[in-house]
Parts: sequence; structure tokens; C-alpha cells
Amino acid sequence: MWITSPRLMLLGALPAFIVGIVYLAGIVLLLVNVEATAAWLTPFASGWGEPWRTGLRVVAGVAVAAAGILLMAYTFVAVTLLVGDPFYERIWRSVEISLGDAPVEEHRSLVRSVADALRLVGLALLVALVLLLCGLIPGLGQLLALLLGALFGGWILALELTGFAFDARGFTLTQRRRMLRSRRPRSLGFGVLTYVLFLIPGAAVIVMPAAVAGAALLSRDILATTPDLPRAVDDAPTPSRDGANDGGTRAQPDRGHEQE
Repeated sequence: MWITSPRLMLLGALPAFIVGIVYLAGIVLLLVNVEATAAWLTPFASGWGEPWRTGLRVVAGVAVAAAGILLMAYTFVAVTLLVGDPFYERIWRSVEISLGDAPVEEHRSLVRSVADALRLVGLALLVALVLLLCGLIPGLGQLLALLLGALFGGWILALELTGFAFDARGFTLTQRRRMLRSRRPRSLGFGVLTYVLFLIPGAAVIVMPAAVAGAALLSRDILATTPDLPRAVDDAPTPSRDGANDGGTRAQPDRGHEQE
């Protein structure tokens, strides 16, 4: 996409650049105040002797910094998608059209998009809190927080980035989560790799529009290969009073053979 549609991808990079600048300022502010934040979180250690007090507050500071950076990484995509929604929808639509059998173009509900984004941000806040507590564990706590952060972050990114494809086909966030779970290794592989690339300073500007295009491919793969695919609510057949669907009638038993 960067080679075939560079102008479109540059438009997609612009919102990522703007949000990235704001988030970078937030990370700097967090790191500048991390010592005071660690002391505020551990008031019980004020009466401890050295090196225990300093050691605990170093661990708390690292945990706070890690949780803050992870939270920003989790929410970066949701905020960027809201800011650059028209640009990213054009990228997604371009991929769908190039592959054929694109869904009918219709206006996406802004209320639904915001509601889904808020639900995902709420999940990200909960995960960040859990990771903060994990980071306070002495020893391997920070490593555990980083590993769990990559897994949870990858899952959240996969959910966020596939929104265009599933929303256009009438699927809800719950249905999207269920279908991504049916292909968990592939969904996590895509999401975790995107998450790791986002951690590289400045890479998110280039990766973000490419991730939207990649999510379109992932969505089509899941929609094409998921067995017993749940139907969208709008497309679900309406059962008639005798239990038959609109698409056909229920087969009736042969009374003659029953009597025989």
C-alpha cells in the first residue's frame, strides 16, 4: 500500500503523527513526575530504612512508567482511529475493493464507533491497572508485566483495527470478539506484532495506516474461514410462526410412511 497508494497512506499517517506528538508529551510528563508518583503510591515506606525504601520506590516507579506507557500504547489506536476516521476508512475501503466482494458502502454510525472505542479504552484501563499491580511484584514482576502487556495489547489492537470490516458487514463488537477468538493465534500474531512496532519511537506514524490495511486482510480471512459464522443482526432470517425461516419451509414427515 505504501508503494501503490503513497498519497492515501500519507493521509493516514497524518492523524497518527498528531496523536503521537500529544502522547509523546504525555510520556515525557509522566517520566518527569515518576519519582513523586512512586512516593505517593508508597506512603507506608516513608519510615523504612535504606535501601528498602529506595528499592521499593524504584520498583514502583518502573511499574508506574511501564503501566503508563502501556496504557498509552493501548489507547493510541482507538484515539487515532477516531481522529483520522475518514482517512482510515478510505484505506480499508481501498483494500476491500482491490480484493473484490467489498461490502456495500454505507455511512458508519459515529455513535456506535465512539461507544465501541470507549468500551475498548475501558478494557485498556483495566488491563493497565492489572499490569501495574504485576509490576509491583519484586523480581520478575516487570518482565511479567511486559509479556502480559504485549499479549493484552495485541488483542486490543486486533479488536480495534478490524472494526471497519466487521462494522461494515453489520457485526457487533461482541460478535467481532467471538470471531477473532476463533482464530486466536493469527489474530494475536497480527496484534502483538503491531503492538511491538508501535513501541519503536516514530514507527507508529508509518505502521498505523499499514496496520489498517493488514486488519482488512485479517478480517476477510476470518470471515471466509470461520465455521458456523454468526449472522449479522440485520441479516438474520425472521422465523415464521410455524418455526420455518423466510428462506424456505421446514420439511414435513411423510405421513403415509409413518402409518406404514
